Amino acid sequence: MTDLRLAPRTGREVRVRAPGKVNLSLRVGPRRPDGYHPLATVFQAVSVYEDVVASASADLRVTVSGPQADRVPTDASNLALRAARALAARTGIDEGVHLHLHKGVPVAGGMAGGSADAAAALIACDAFWGTALSREELHEVASELGSDVPFLLMGQTAVGSGRGDLLTAALSRGEYHWAFGVRDEGLATPAVFEEFDRLAAGREALDAGGDVALLQALRAGDAPALGALLHNDLQDAALELVPDLVETLAVAEDAGALGVVVSGSGPTVAALARSRQHALVIAAAMTAAGVADAVLTASGPVPGARVVAGSDVL
Repeated sequence: MTDLRLAPRTGREVRVRAPGKVNLSLRVGPRRPDGYHPLATVFQAVSVYEDVVASASADLRVTVSGPQADRVPTDASNLALRAARALAARTGIDEGVHLHLHKGVPVAGGMAGGSADAAAALIACDAFWGTALSREELHEVASELGSDVPFLLMGQTAVGSGRGDLLTAALSRGEYHWAFGVRDEGLATPAVFEEFDRLAAGREALDAGGDVALLQALRAGDAPALGALLHNDLQDAALELVPDLVETLAVAEDAGALGVVVSGSGPTVAALARSRQHALVIAAAMTAAGVADAVLTASGPVPGARVVAGSDVL
């Protein structure tokens, strides 16, 4: 990945890095009348990053580089631009900004790359414009943008409820190592939820009580126990839409993963490893078997969106 701290500087800039995420557990209730599904989830932020640089511009605009950059919209639907607009509206700012996104998180891969862009854009624009919002105020803006955006401001490990935006920090000991099997063709989150609704027809309530043991494993730093408890209610829906993921899951399991799960709405497959070296072994196995278009390794938990070295902050 290009380190934007070493990129050429062109005037005043603010540089922010935000992580992707993996849902250690994701439990989904039936669709509500407002169209949303209640969620109970345990997030972990991992060391796969989006880098966002804010610089001067006469208007609000976005450019993109990095893997799968051609799949990221640069029009008004871009989540980083939406974040900038929301912050400007909240604070009465009438200035432009150029946001350059360098992608590191898979696009439409269930690891919240777009939400990481939005979280980074909020931090970057707040610093660039000197609006000085509190973390609580930034969280409020983030909640308007999407379910994962507040967590990617926060980072580390957290329990999410509501739409995933109501967060409680979770105690987690130790470092966890991951291998991710990535697909070139992403999955649209609405399509996955639609398939979930079809498969879960008749389900009456959200099962929010199944993660006590998982949280105990995190507190104890017990990676094998955590691996056995990874859970995703959306996994069956993702497998219906991309049946080949069954083979990806199987290859990671055969490589000795402590646990394997589809990340979020997919199609990225997340495999928990015994160590950093074992994560490389799992990634190599997925590559050799041809069950992923790309592989990544990462560790977690890591902090949320943060200004990085080389920034000019008011």
